[in-house]
Amino acid sequence: MSSKAPYRVFASGTALLLAVTGLGFRLAFLHLGSHEETRARFTRSRSYERKILAGRGAIYDRNGNGNVLAMNLGVKDICIDPSITSQGESVIKTACTLSALLDVPTDEVVVRMKQAPRRFASIKRSVPNELADEVAALGIKGLFFKDATIRHYPQKDFLCHVLGFVNDVGSGSAGVEQQHDRYLRGSPGIMEGRVNAKREELYIKRGRHVPALEGANVTLTIDQNIQYIVEKALDEVMLEHRAEGAWAVVQRVSTGEILALANRPGFDLNEFRHAPDMAKLNRAIGYVFEPGSTMKPMVIAAALEEKTVTPETMFDCENGAWMYCRRILHDYHPYSRLSVADGLKKSSNILTAKVALTLGDEGLDRHLRAFGFGRKLGFDMPGEEQGILAPAKRWSGISATRICIGQGVAVTALQMLGAVCAIANDGFLMKPYIVREVRSGTGEVMHHYEPEVVSRPISIETATTMRYLMGRITQSGGTGRRAQVEGYTVAGKTGTAQKAVAGGYSSTEHVASFVGFLPVDQPEIGVIVVVDNPQPLHTGGRVAAPVFSKIAGPAIRYLNVPGTDSMLAQGY
Repeated sequence: MSSKAPYRVFASGTALLLAVTGLGFRLAFLHLGSHEETRARFTRSRSYERKILAGRGAIYDRNGNGNVLAMNLGVKDICIDPSITSQGESVIKTACTLSALLDVPTDEVVVRMKQAPRRFASIKRSVPNELADEVAALGIKGLFFKDATIRHYPQKDFLCHVLGFVNDVGSGSAGVEQQHDRYLRGSPGIMEGRVNAKREELYIKRGRHVPALEGANVTLTIDQNIQYIVEKALDEVMLEHRAEGAWAVVQRVSTGEILALANRPGFDLNEFRHAPDMAKLNRAIGYVFEPGSTMKPMVIAAALEEKTVTPETMFDCENGAWMYCRRILHDYHPYSRLSVADGLKKSSNILTAKVALTLGDEGLDRHLRAFGFGRKLGFDMPGEEQGILAPAKRWSGISATRICIGQGVAVTALQMLGAVCAIANDGFLMKPYIVREVRSGTGEVMHHYEPEVVSRPISIETATTMRYLMGRITQSGGTGRRAQVEGYTVAGKTGTAQKAVAGGYSSTEHVASFVGFLPVDQPEIGVIVVVDNPQPLHTGGRVAAPVFSKIAGPAIRYLNVPGTDSMLAQGY
């Protein structure tokens, strides 16, 4: 035996003893120490918390579940594991294949496939299931799918300005989707549990589980059949008169319910990202314009209410040109003397201005505000404008003679329709609304909206008189005869306004409108039509009144309202 052997045995034994001693101390340390941080880290590595997404509620028209206007659609997010897809020589070929199928630039796909050592990258989100199946059939290693949902609008651009849309982070961004987002979105749930070393769930260790609360469903006051009638009529007037825009609203007179609301141009809700901003504008509530002669009925009604005139009161219309405060006011046609009733029928600017002066500035201002001008009506959609009506103390000497004929004042279509419907509704101005009820996913009614009176600018006696005065406007000799509806009496008013430009008014750009209701004796619906810059015809009687007839006729028959062949004689 070598002389060094005992030393080797001793050294080996010592090393072994130290190793065993160290292992013993380590075991004692691990078993007897507190190690709270280590345990917490281990627990976190083996725990998971999963967010359970809530389904967004649906939107229906007034007829309920059979008419779905907005819904959720199941889709796939296509993802990859770059630590796998970056391997091998077929990255470019695979990227080209995915690019062709998914319409994603090839260079972007290549970059994402080569992002190793990352374990996740998204190729394309919200892919239809049919297309996802085609991608899955390629058998690409490292490619996987995540279930997702998107908001889907089955009828594309139909009702686009009413419904609005949901943005990329799941929030309502316009229309009803935005206004009632807190109900539609629901509340996400949470699931907590433990997994083993292979990241497989240990069901016996499942912890807190809070189910998701599905979003509530919203039912509108809109009737999609009447909405279709309105949108078709607007498409036709846009084409026929080469207009820059057109919009219309149908309102139930007695309640303020909006049965239809449409704007042109429109946009595909499923492709909202590509729509220009002007196409997204809800012009019926968010665009203010000078109303022109559609303002006159409210001025006449105010004077009748204050008893400063009667329908038979005569005024000198100055043969079409009247000098007041060193400014000339013209009539479209020259008249000598007209009664108030005939002056409204003929739409005389001069007669209306003289009637307005009988009220005084404060009186005219007070009545116009009672009709809802110069303020928001509280409509249950985002984007409502309040219009422009300066306080009487800021008026000039001629302001009353111009505001009464719709100049120097700006309104929304919804305001003008509401004011005329107040005349039709015995003097009650109703708050317009477009949502009938909100109902939870379990069927519980969370909110039910009822008619609400905003104000009462005129009495029932004045309203009754005004209904028949406005009914004469659509008869022979009136400016609105093209708004007639066969079998029904129609009351309304035409409006033709020059667009305001720097330094005055344009001679080539106009806003044509018609607002009215029917039947005259028992009004059911009110309709307003506004056409922006029609060419070459530009008057409300020629452009907007026929559109009113196209909308009001089919709508009143669809609602099964009995016909009224002749007006009740009132002696005017």
